[in-house]
Amino acid sequence: MNENREFFYRRLHSLLGVLPIGIFLIQHLVINHFAAYGSDSFNKAAGFMHDLPFRFVLEWVVIYIPILYHAILGVYIVLTGKNNARRYGYFRNLMFLLQRVTGIVTLIFIAWHVYQTRIITIFTQETIDFDFMEAILTQPFFFWFYLIGVISTTFHFANGLWSFLVTWGITVSPRSQRIATYATLLVFLGVTYLGIRSLLAIGMGV
Repeated sequence: MNENREFFYRRLHSLLGVLPIGIFLIQHLVINHFAAYGSDSFNKAAGFMHDLPFRFVLEWVVIYIPILYHAILGVYIVLTGKNNARRYGYFRNLMFLLQRVTGIVTLIFIAWHVYQTRIITIFTQETIDFDFMEAILTQPFFFWFYLIGVISTTFHFANGLWSFLVTWGITVSPRSQRIATYATLLVFLGVTYLGIRSLLAIGMGV
């Protein structure tokens, strides 16, 4: 890539990871968390999202197109990226590696999740409600697949948020980057809790 173009593409990649993809992730996990309050609460929350006006357009503009761009460029970054141990040290170099590993895992997870809950249901005309997800998550393989996928996704988002703050010049000093590390750790723990709690409620009834 031309250096200026690559700079722009990477900035856009970083921005889309937070806005709108990150915001959608949090919203999606919050909606799913209603499962912890029972099937009726989950169905009402899911039904509200399903009945939003212009839902199809919103899904493509806010979710699918940004995710496709983020995923395609993300794969390019994985294939061409180099470790940054000299600049950030061992811990950040490890996070750098995990960001790329979880990026691939998250891509596989999201692709399957969309296929299972969107593409297939177009032909079967099934309703995506509590019973639909329960039929999936009560299968041990899919429960663990979703568990790993959710943790991978939330880590990728939270650690990507740290990179976003550095990339956009928000955290420049070592001190601000340390504070961002703790803040993004709290973000990771919070959103991961929402995801795991939902899976336990639907898949195990707890």
